[in-house]
Amino acid sequence: MSSAYERSSSELRKSLVSVLYHGLLSLTRGDKPNYSLLFDHLYGLKNQAGSSQVSILADLVTNTSLLSKLRTAVMGKNAERAQNLANTLSSFVSPSIARPKKVRKVNKGKGKATTEEFGHGVFSGEHHVHQMSLISQIQDLFPDLGSGFIARLLDEYHEDVEQVTAHLLDDSLPNHLLSLDRTEELSTPKADAQHTEQEKIDHLAPRSTPPPQRRNVFDDDEFDRLEVDTSRLHLGRKNAKLTADALLEDRSSAPAKSAILSALAAFDSDDDERDDTYDEADVGGYVDAARPDGEESRETDTGNQGENEEALFRAWRMDRGVFERSSDTRRSAARAALKNETGMQDEAIEGWAVMLGRDPRRLKRLEARYSAFSGAQPELERTAYRDSEATEDSDNGAAGRGGRGGRGRGRGGRGRGRGGRGGGNPAGPPSESNTQAARQRKEARGSNRREGRARKMARAGFPG
Repeated sequence: MSSAYERSSSELRKSLVSVLYHGLLSLTRGDKPNYSLLFDHLYGLKNQAGSSQVSILADLVTNTSLLSKLRTAVMGKNAERAQNLANTLSSFVSPSIARPKKVRKVNKGKGKATTEEFGHGVFSGEHHVHQMSLISQIQDLFPDLGSGFIARLLDEYHEDVEQVTAHLLDDSLPNHLLSLDRTEELSTPKADAQHTEQEKIDHLAPRSTPPPQRRNVFDDDEFDRLEVDTSRLHLGRKNAKLTADALLEDRSSAPAKSAILSALAAFDSDDDERDDTYDEADVGGYVDAARPDGEESRETDTGNQGENEEALFRAWRMDRGVFERSSDTRRSAARAALKNETGMQDEAIEGWAVMLGRDPRRLKRLEARYSAFSGAQPELERTAYRDSEATEDSDNGAAGRGGRGGRGRGRGGRGRGRGGRGGGNPAGPPSESNTQAARQRKEARGSNRREGRARKMARAGFPG
């Protein structure tokens, strides 16, 4: 092939290079590529080329993508050998024998139309003379057929008049042609333009306004069709003798007591939580956490409600099965005893248990009232700053000793006086007079602090 390449023309050389390129690439494809045979052919071409600048190998590596294919197509253990061979063959690349590559133009869809939208071959404003002659030949045999329909037949059978005539005589046209209009005529651009202008003129022609039509959901009902029963028709009130008092006295449609209790049982309390910020703070008095503001007074006014609630709560804590909604529970001795004690019916007792289960805050209040309350006031933590007991004891001891330079609050000042009487210790023995005086001063200071805080809260607008 190398000797034939040297004696051939430029066009033949291009063909030889193309055949050689595709033949070598075929060795890298398939399920079992033959890389060893590919390497043998390339080394043979390299030995035949020698140092000559014009050889089939130089043309192959210059004008084809053999080197890039050799680097990427060969895989596995032969990849390194292919890389080395490609690097060696790259020295045969010669720019002087490179052929110019034809640049392909990108089709942007801006060319002249060569086919008509309906496939009739009408694209330049005039029908093709050859096609019109074929249409006239068929119309001589079938004068009832339109030119547009015949044009579609010619397009279907590749402008073969004999086939079109045979199918028309045998009535063996395809289904998509049988459904077409046989009287369809070819239209020219001028006729189309005139038709469009005529449509615009017809569209702008004055016309009378159509009468309005009202539609609603009652259209075409029994009243529209006049099929309604006359016994169902009435003018004005249906029952003229019915009054509001009679309607209120009629208890036939009133809800039953069980329905009301069921609605109460399904009620979900979503009242706002009470602000308990200052419940356990030093606000100048005792606040019972088990009774929010105003709740105690309401329960006091209701008479036996608190007693019944206590009895119900204690029975609920001992046995919750007493409050179940079942016939056996209602006939039990425990339920009968609870009804005798509280004077309540079964529905009310069961409704109380349901409401208690739906209101955790109410359960906490009942537990605090009937379970945890022992009659003793809870201890309130001090909020004001106090020195430690060791500091107070040391200060009081120093003040009790008085003397020159003492820090007592008595007549013995700091570094002067005859010595203070001392402040005393509130935690001292009750028999000492200093202890009693210290306790009185402590109570006075606490009262003054509470009164001062109350005045500040009143000025700020807070209850306190």
